[in-house]
Amino acid sequence: MKKFGLLLAGGIAAFVLLKTIGPMIGLLISLVILYFIYKQFLKTESIGWKIGLIIICLIVLSATIHHIPALIGVGAAYVLFLVYKQWNKNKKPPVNKESDPFANFDKQWNELKK
Repeated sequence: MKKFGLLLAGGIAAFVLLKTIGPMIGLLISLVILYFIYKQFLKTESIGWKIGLIIICLIVLSATIHHIPALIGVGAAYVLFLVYKQWNKNKKPPVNKESDPFANFDKQWNELKK
């Protein structure tokens, strides 16, 4: 039953991720453009060019705000990662031979018999 739940959650997360891949790319591009505008704004000394960069920044910022639903896709990618991690998790850790009480008992019993 647990595998079915993981499969269902993974399927829904994969579907949401595929539906929001376009806005995620748009958000990434607009954030990169905003980063380069910010770096250029810090370098320039001209007041006119700073005002122009602020205007360009506001235009690109409005495009960035338009792509905010892409954060749902980022959340879906994280859920898909968690499902993948849970799917591959072993249910029981391997039994260490030194920590097995029956193996230690047999070993000690054989030593006492000698």
